[in-house]
Amino acid sequence: MSEPIKNRYDFVILFDVENGNPNGDPDAGNMPRVDPETGHGLVTDVCLKRKIRNYVEMAREDVEGYRIYIKEQVPLNRSDAEALAYLNVEEDLKAAKKKDPDIDLKIRNFMCRNFFDIRTFGAVMTTFVKGNLNCGQVRGPVQLGFARSVDPIVPQEVTITRVAITTESDAEKKKTEMANKHIVPYGLYRAEGYISANLARKVTGFSEEDLELLWQAILNMFENDRSAARGNMAVRELIIFRHDSELGNAPAYKLFDAVRVERKPEVVSPRSFHDYTITVDESLPAGVTCERRS
Repeated sequence: MSEPIKNRYDFVILFDVENGNPNGDPDAGNMPRVDPETGHGLVTDVCLKRKIRNYVEMAREDVEGYRIYIKEQVPLNRSDAEALAYLNVEEDLKAAKKKDPDIDLKIRNFMCRNFFDIRTFGAVMTTFVKGNLNCGQVRGPVQLGFARSVDPIVPQEVTITRVAITTESDAEKKKTEMANKHIVPYGLYRAEGYISANLARKVTGFSEEDLELLWQAILNMFENDRSAARGNMAVRELIIFRHDSELGNAPAYKLFDAVRVERKPEVVSPRSFHDYTITVDESLPAGVTCERRS
């Protein structure tokens, strides 16, 4: 693996949805998530990280060092066991800790070296937590917040009919069945993220190569994740702030405030990305540069 990154980054993701459900809420009948006080749409950080993981898994196809730890139908302790087998740890973990005081560091390094998402986002590894090892919780250098829509959204429930009847008895009584789906006619969402070079150096080893793959994954996270339920979703712009130092040259909030997403004055009900104007203040703090990717 290449050396850990040496610069702090903050970034803004702008993505939109058209006639789809970007992130259903299982506690609300899978309706699109909404802030009940303001009506703004929400997409969880967990949802976005799932898309990034899925893209990396497809793009790297289990290349050494780029496997995914949190994935469907793979119990976490199965991956945890790989570290124990590699280090020849057969007895219980408490005994292994007494035998080798550095076992925490060795396990953490193995997991970070082999799994991209641990190296990036960190992880809670239950096997090691139960064994009272400090390596059970790894804090990753890349952190994402919830995405929030720029304007309030109006979720709609659309009734549909289907000709596929569930049971034989129902087929004798009717030719179609009723169903429904939930959509957002249009919504432009904004998510903000942070990358700590300090944690990359001290903990996971997140590298420049990992960073470039992360940007690629963010820009393409919806391109290979199409679904009728999610409608048309696309990352419209990725705005990256690069600091000249490991600890940063300006507070993240000042950089995020420099990104303005405004609805065009003549637009009443936005239905397109082109109904908005995106600007970035050019007078950034010293030691910070901005890159815009789309």
